[in-house]
Amino acid sequence: MSGTDPLAALRELCRGGAVRARDPRLRTELEAVGRQLDRPLQLAVAGAVSAGKSTLINAMLRRSVAPADAGECTRLVTWYEHGERDGVVLVECVDGSVRRLALQDGRLPADLGVGPSAVLRLRVQLDDPALRTVTIIDTPGVNTVSAENEEATRRLLFGDAAAEHAQALLYVLRYVQRFDADTLEEFRALSAACGMTAVNTAAVLTQIDRRGDGDEDPWPTARRLVAKASADLGGRVLDVAPVIGLLAETARGNLLGPAEVGALRELAALPPDELDDLLLDLDEFTGADGGEAFGPVDLPTRAVLVARLHRYGIREAVARLRKRPATGPAELHRWLAGCSGYGADVSPESGTVVWEADSSGPELPRTLADVLDRFARHAGRLKAFAAVVRLRGLTRREVDPADAGLVAELREAVDENRPVVAGLRGLRILAACAALGRGQLRLDEQMTAELMRLARFDDPAAGLGLPLTCTAADVVAAAGEASRRWRRVVALAGPTVGGQRARDVLGALEDIAAAALATAGGVPVPAPVPVAPVTVPDPTRLHRRPGWTGIDPDRLDALAASPLLGDPERAAVVRLRESSGPGDAAEPGSAAVLAARFRVLLHRPLPVAERRAVQAVCAALEAVALDRVPEREGAVE
Repeated sequence: MSGTDPLAALRELCRGGAVRARDPRLRTELEAVGRQLDRPLQLAVAGAVSAGKSTLINAMLRRSVAPADAGECTRLVTWYEHGERDGVVLVECVDGSVRRLALQDGRLPADLGVGPSAVLRLRVQLDDPALRTVTIIDTPGVNTVSAENEEATRRLLFGDAAAEHAQALLYVLRYVQRFDADTLEEFRALSAACGMTAVNTAAVLTQIDRRGDGDEDPWPTARRLVAKASADLGGRVLDVAPVIGLLAETARGNLLGPAEVGALRELAALPPDELDDLLLDLDEFTGADGGEAFGPVDLPTRAVLVARLHRYGIREAVARLRKRPATGPAELHRWLAGCSGYGADVSPESGTVVWEADSSGPELPRTLADVLDRFARHAGRLKAFAAVVRLRGLTRREVDPADAGLVAELREAVDENRPVVAGLRGLRILAACAALGRGQLRLDEQMTAELMRLARFDDPAAGLGLPLTCTAADVVAAAGEASRRWRRVVALAGPTVGGQRARDVLGALEDIAAAALATAGGVPVPAPVPVAPVTVPDPTRLHRRPGWTGIDPDRLDALAASPLLGDPERAAVVRLRESSGPGDAAEPGSAAVLAARFRVLLHRPLPVAERRAVQAVCAALEAVALDRVPEREGAVE
């Protein structure tokens, strides 16, 4: 991004506004938004009861600190954040008091000293460098979300809804069912005020190893489930990643001790058929059914192996030890981390699951590590996006009349067309994804995949679906092709919210093409298409276009006087001003050319009124080019 740093601008906006605010509530909110910009990204992990959230969090933290049973702490909001002193637990109570405890044997203490109803949240401080970038929020399991108790639900999921909001979300699904899609959709609507949309949400499918079709390799089934979940949740989440949470927790936490590794070596020495018989019934294998055990390894150790690896993990560990008997504990844990699907290295030899290319389906991340890495890399962008959403919400509230001027300034500062927002390509793409998730922007599968890819990748070539070996000319050409597709979306959507968001994407693509063109050097670049002569629409025919709702004449007057316009553009504005309608062009292509010229103006930092007039004229001319006039829905202001 060139120009103003959006995070710096937003910090100054919040701090300056808090100093000037008369209303204590407005001041508190502005201070809270400003503080969050300086903190690590707040990533919530949510999902149904027993979906595997705590196990997944333990894998992310590389230690088993989150309780995985149905104990007291699983019903509380728990924040895992960076701290210089490892293991400090702060129990923040509803009455404002704070109790200071410590982890016991590396886990949350069973007794907090107060009942769950008295606890607002737990804050667990860990000396983990990764937590300098991302704070992880463990939320209680929810099976239903009702709009009738929105505030209660937000407090349940995020803590103090007045001051703390998650800025990104991992939604954990144990089974791919319509129930989960519906719950996520309701959750999206309720948490819109927190800025939670498709752009800052990912879904995680857990317990992949227990959904196989009878064979030993669960990953072909996992791929089908991921594709299905991606289709079911399309527009609601940006990524879907599969993981075997239990195996990831064990591997990343190095939970296999010498006794367990030794037991796995004994099992590896068995003939394959005999091991298969042993693992056929895990209750029998551990003696849980009361039967007598046969084969090596004592029953307590077998129970530990099942609890930490389950059947698939035991098989993979044994297979590794058979292939490489000298494998040590550290190497075995790295191998199992790859087998879990969490993500480690990048080759099958290292144990990482590698998806086969499939051009017919959506582009999917290989691992959960890819998703978390995207959240970490885009932390600043996601925090800025969440701050803009919250500030817009503040400007819609009823405030002290003494703060009316301040609120008006805030509203203008975070207007979607102001440089602080429009100047950052990433925020424009995020806004389009959010509109897609809310149903304001309607796209087919191909365009949806294209938008999600642009949001997922920082590199322009990757965002356009190009290989790493592509040239600048390839980027220019691909951005041009994508621009033509999005120009059609813009024209069809007209002056609606979806149309504006499509224009955001179009502007981002044109920025990509311009940047690539500037760095192309001596690489041949396709010659520009010659500009056709412009014919201004005939004003005598404008009244024949039914359904036209008109453009504000005052805005057109101001636009006509703008020094930014050339003679053809100024003539078009004057004709539209005189006739109060878009009319028919003598040549539809002429209207399209004029629209393209007006669209170029939108890349400049225009005043709000002037920018909206340009947008309105652009939409009107695009309607003429397509022989289509906007109906009342989405009328131009």
